[in-house]
Amino acid sequence: MSNSTTSYYVSRRQQNWSRNQNTTRYVSAIKLGPVAHTVLVALMIIVLGLIYVTQATRTTGYDYQMQKIDSQIADYGQQKSELEIENTRLTALETIKNSSVAKAMTTSTDTQYVQQ
Repeated sequence: MSNSTTSYYVSRRQQNWSRNQNTTRYVSAIKLGPVAHTVLVALMIIVLGLIYVTQATRTTGYDYQMQKIDSQIADYGQQKSELEIENTRLTALETIKNSSVAKAMTTSTDTQYVQQ
C-alpha cells in the first residue's frame, strides 16, 4: 500500500504538527489570476455600494413620511387652537346671559332647606 496524498489535503504527519492544533488544511483547486481578483473586488465594491444606496434611499423615504406627519400635527394643532377659541367664545358669560334660554328663565322666590 502506497502512502499517496492528494493536492487537496495535507496530513499532520507531513507538516510536523503537534497535538491539539488545527492540523487540516484545504488547498483550493481553483487558481485565480490578478484580473479575476480585480474583477471580484470590483464586484464586491459594487454590491456594497448598492446596499448603501438602498439604505440611504430608504431613510429618505422615511424623511418624507415624517415631514407629512409633522405637517398633519401642525394642522391639528392649529385646528385645536381655533376650537379652543370657539369654545371660549361660546361659553362666555355675556353670551350666556344674553341668550334666549337665559332670558326665558325666572328667579325662584320660595327657597326651602332640609334641616337635620
